[in-house]
Amino acid sequence: MPDLTHETKFVGPVIGIDEAGRGPWAGPVTVTAIWLGADGATLPAGIDDSKKLKPLRRDALADRLMTPPYIHHTETVPVEMIDQMGILGATFFGMVCAAKAVTGLMVAAGLPRPVHALVDGNLLPQDMPLPATALVKGDSLSLSIAAASIIAKTTRDRYMHALHTTYPAYGWDRNMGYGTKAHRAGLASHGVTPHHRRSFKPVQALLGR
Repeated sequence: MPDLTHETKFVGPVIGIDEAGRGPWAGPVTVTAIWLGADGATLPAGIDDSKKLKPLRRDALADRLMTPPYIHHTETVPVEMIDQMGILGATFFGMVCAAKAVTGLMVAAGLPRPVHALVDGNLLPQDMPLPATALVKGDSLSLSIAAASIIAKTTRDRYMHALHTTYPAYGWDRNMGYGTKAHRAGLASHGVTPHHRRSFKPVQALLGR
């Protein structure tokens, strides 16, 4: 289970950053940055890697973590930017924007600026606005990253559920835009939507035909 070991290595506020949606063929990539408070004493039980949580539990935790005393920002990077920048570039863009936004929110609340960011993965954006550490499988190690992963995934899942009401043929309420059999069948029968990532090879192949 994740804990605050990595956060307590630094003197001052530490934020966690994670993303959801790098792999799907459709929909945005979402990135969340979050500060869990000065000591984490008020954290709800059960925070973990979002992929390990059942949807109802994940939703409940996300709703709790998106309210005070926690401070968070989620950046939703649209398909157009993914196609323009590539998925890694779009993800990095979201990380930088989310980190800047949380810093601004903390300063506006009269809190100290964050001194460090913990980021899930093995790479960091070059223009991160504060010192940062990349943690492989960070959502299983750091409570801050795990909390960010819960909000990012919940936000993106809700976005894809909303899109499903307009584009029901692709099964986005179940596959969240990933390339499942139902999604492939929808593409074959209904074609490419404005929410598909045209830079992704399976979508490119359909456009080419």
